[in-house]
Amino acid sequence: MVNAAGLFAFSVLTTNVTGHAALLAHKLATGDLRSTRMVGLWLLLFLAGAYFSSYCIGKVGEHKRLVYTIPIVIEIIILVLIGSFGYTFDHSIVKTEYFAGSLLFAMGMQNALVSTISGSVVRTTHLTGMFTDLGIDLHTLISGTSKNTVAVKRKIILRLVIIIFFLIGGIIGGYAYLQMKYYTFYLPAAILVIALFYDAFRIRFTKMVHRIRAREN
Repeated sequence: MVNAAGLFAFSVLTTNVTGHAALLAHKLATGDLRSTRMVGLWLLLFLAGAYFSSYCIGKVGEHKRLVYTIPIVIEIIILVLIGSFGYTFDHSIVKTEYFAGSLLFAMGMQNALVSTISGSVVRTTHLTGMFTDLGIDLHTLISGTSKNTVAVKRKIILRLVIIIFFLIGGIIGGYAYLQMKYYTFYLPAAILVIALFYDAFRIRFTKMVHRIRAREN
């Protein structure tokens, strides 16, 4: 959703680091140093977001209750600010750096966060690796080279779910931007808020169930 809305709003794919690396090479080759600086800044901001997210998780500790809260809250703040001040965007290089760069930082945090949670299985901001892994898993399943077909099928289902929801999010983000403009960024921010409350509720509910069972025993 963020990637599609960012493309509509700022003409930048805010999760496509591979494409930005190619764009950086193109700008360098053509001598466009100002654009080179801008694209280089985007790459560094995505990296900085991933580093900051990992730093927060490592600092708090992977097994503590609020370990993922700080990166998610910062991501929510960035999305809300872009939704609130996006109307000031005037297609200038400076504004493009600010808005697109902020989204790249947020998506760097998002990617590192989910990668850490899933044990480097899931990447939420791009599909290149996901399609590659899906192709490998499909070949493994069809060829029958794996003894554990159940595990391979689970991997395939997981990858298909991620791909489908990525596409759904992109479609919703595109249509929402045509109707809501910059307010579209409130939608992924709201989803993150719901995820935070759900996680807190789930933890409390699990603890409550454990207490009840302990009393019964």
